[in-house]
Amino acid sequence: MTTTDSTDVVVAEQPKHFKPRHPYQVLRTLPKDATPAQQDSAIQAAFQPKEVRYSNMPDTLHLPGYGKGKSALEVKQLPKYYKESFFANDSLFHPERSGGRYGVAGETVPYTIRGDNAMTIILLIGFISMIISASGSRQFIVRQLKSIFYIPKNFDMAMSETSSELRFQLYMVALTSLLYAVIILYYSTRYISDTYIIDSHYQLTSIFFGITFVYFIFKSLIYTIVNWTFFGMRKNLHWLKTSLFIISSEGMLLFPVVLLLSFFNLNVKTALIITIIILILVKTVTFYKSNAIFFRIKSHFLQNILYFCALEIVPLASFVGFAATIINILKINF
Repeated sequence: MTTTDSTDVVVAEQPKHFKPRHPYQVLRTLPKDATPAQQDSAIQAAFQPKEVRYSNMPDTLHLPGYGKGKSALEVKQLPKYYKESFFANDSLFHPERSGGRYGVAGETVPYTIRGDNAMTIILLIGFISMIISASGSRQFIVRQLKSIFYIPKNFDMAMSETSSELRFQLYMVALTSLLYAVIILYYSTRYISDTYIIDSHYQLTSIFFGITFVYFIFKSLIYTIVNWTFFGMRKNLHWLKTSLFIISSEGMLLFPVVLLLSFFNLNVKTALIITIIILILVKTVTFYKSNAIFFRIKSHFLQNILYFCALEIVPLASFVGFAATIINILKINF
């Protein structure tokens, strides 16, 4: 190896067939004490920069359905797969886009009617319509309350209710079914399961409403069959008016419970206790009226117990069992 002054470096003599392909190979031929200026001179002597000339031949490697590739200098004419990668639509490929939730998902917020606009509107409309109808039928309500505790000697065959009063009582039967459906919905989602094969709470409420409404119709049907078989028409008409009013009164008593449960965070357990108390009160009044209308003779008191158990307790137990079966079918078992 021969050297000149400190500014020039002559690359070591190499075989003619050897041509360095990497700067590392050139730097290995220099002495260990070569300065950075000497290393730079050696690199420039070994490698001569040349002008880059792009091929004018068309690109024949293209995807099926796309045209042949054109000049790489014309970006606007390039196919779409040259400008977009496979991950172009991926959220992780674009940091400016939202990539999803960070951390671990927490517990879902439980369903409440207070946060459901549709159910809130239905309950408010039901409450307002009940107040308006009850204010227009005050005399009828007072007369019916008196008839519960006053037993006439002769039952009047004529129906004392007007058509509007009869429609009000039928409306209260449907409203009572809806109130029981809401209570069952809260009980099932709180104590049984919060996940069901039906995602919509409207459908669950509709199912519970249908079960409750069918229960009232079925009970009225068996009452009609039994009463018209063993008792006269006057007693049957009086019982029909009384039972319809009792169900309407049951809905009026349940409405404050549902409102407190839905909008004022009343505990579900407390609401269930109040509902059971209302149910016991209603059944007690029903037992008293059936005894006063059909079994006035003291010796028939045992028959009244059998009558009450067969037409009130058995249908109620069947309703509870059927509702529990439907809930077990609808819930998701993990």
